[in-house]
Amino acid sequence: MTEPDRQLHETAGRESGLFIAFEGGDGSGKSTQANRLAAALEAKGHQVRMTFEPGDTGLGRTLRQIVLHSTSPVAPRTEALLYAADKAQHVAEVVLPALEAGQIVVCDRYVDSVIAYQGAGRTLDLGEIRRLAWWAVSGLTPDLTVLMDVPVAEAFAGKEDLDRIEAAGAEFHARVRRHFLDLAAERPERYLIVNGRGQKDEVSAQILGRVQELIASRDHGLTQQSESA
Repeated sequence: MTEPDRQLHETAGRESGLFIAFEGGDGSGKSTQANRLAAALEAKGHQVRMTFEPGDTGLGRTLRQIVLHSTSPVAPRTEALLYAADKAQHVAEVVLPALEAGQIVVCDRYVDSVIAYQGAGRTLDLGEIRRLAWWAVSGLTPDLTVLMDVPVAEAFAGKEDLDRIEAAGAEFHARVRRHFLDLAAERPERYLIVNGRGQKDEVSAQILGRVQELIASRDHGLTQQSESA
């Protein structure tokens, strides 16, 4: 268990919101399923903030352009720092306000991505990358991380227009995939591993079912707090 996972969430009112992160390699279908989950929850009357990293802030859009499409070389440590900066701004500007307002935050990529991609993928020191990434988000941990898993050989089938990260090569993406699975193995109670090549409706139903269990647990806890107040 990593130190950030031992920390309490560092924000007042955090308990009234719910934080769902989607992780996985490029081409795993996580963006599709994240948006499907957000739409399903909204249809059930929940207030949902669908968001993503990198790039869902004004500053983040600039950082996203650099890390994904820069025509100049970007050193691995520079890349890690740019991703961490995006996450720090995103949590402060988007995620925390939504959680404090009691919304369900559905986030396409979060801390695990920088650990897997810049740590394992770029072969930087994993301990240093973990500390950097969790420091950037003040230790804010998702209530559930949905890991969309697909074999690397299937991830880019038929895709030609690759960004900097997608074009990093099969060995890079194999290291990323293995480390995502390692992270999930560390905290199995906080992860849902999903076959990214499963039938879309079945995958969506599996994810929604797990999230509804979390919502019911949260609502039960809030009711007990109200009754004891």
